[in-house]
Amino acid sequence: MSVIMKSTSSSIIEKVDSHQHFWQLSRGDYNWLTSDFTCLYKDHLPELLAPALELYGITSTIVVQAADSIDETYFLLELAQKTDFIAGVVGWVDFQANDVISHLASLSKNPYFKGIRPMLQDIDDPDWILNDDFAAIFDFLANNSLTFDALILDIHLEQIISIAKRYPQLNIVVNHLAKPDLTKPMSTKWQHQLTCLAELENVSIKFSGLMTQAATDCVDVAIYRQYFQLIYQLFGPKRILWGSDWPVVNMNGSYDLWHDISQALINELPKAERQLIWSENARNFYKLL
Repeated sequence: MSVIMKSTSSSIIEKVDSHQHFWQLSRGDYNWLTSDFTCLYKDHLPELLAPALELYGITSTIVVQAADSIDETYFLLELAQKTDFIAGVVGWVDFQANDVISHLASLSKNPYFKGIRPMLQDIDDPDWILNDDFAAIFDFLANNSLTFDALILDIHLEQIISIAKRYPQLNIVVNHLAKPDLTKPMSTKWQHQLTCLAELENVSIKFSGLMTQAATDCVDVAIYRQYFQLIYQLFGPKRILWGSDWPVVNMNGSYDLWHDISQALINELPKAERQLIWSENARNFYKLL
């Protein structure tokens, strides 16, 4: 088993967390979040995350929606306006609403609004996202420099390939490597589909969310290295964004553990490439100031 060396903040490499969540239970936005999720079933707000960011020298974060509610998106935008480290918000809109474009137009007036993330992993039909009626949504995103976060499983990879080909000006980022099962040998089908996706220059990928896909308490760097090396080979250093997936990471790890596992892997790269993955790719993808 590889040994993880405890790391601290560094003034040399800037870091941006491209994927974390906030929620407030009393709002009632989160139907999926029940008391069964013991470590998650409480408010997770900026003051709870701030110490970890300071410890590891993370200057900015992207807050990503966790509820199929536009009200939650406005709540996150309010948090962004009063929280120094929040650099952007990836929100949610109802793709099937008649007024979805007007909602997007309204949201896009807020400089913190960076894009949208439909919760595709929770939709039974993998082809749902291919609905021709959604063309206006994707066109709006592409024409207004807004992004598309793909919260998907392996069964959705073919569909995201189709979307990326239809809308080559749309910047897409796959969340959590499409959630491969790290308790099993690496899927050859998943590898092939990811290879096809990586051939499309408008698609990036987040190195995030893997601890919750791994065996319980898995801190073996070698397990994660094979996945990191694969996406590095496929996407290159300019299309990988690092993210914590906090607080979901706490279900089978912690911010500390995932940061240190990630740093052990990223530190194997040249300094210029480390800077890309830790911050510049997120800044370029989400057009951060």
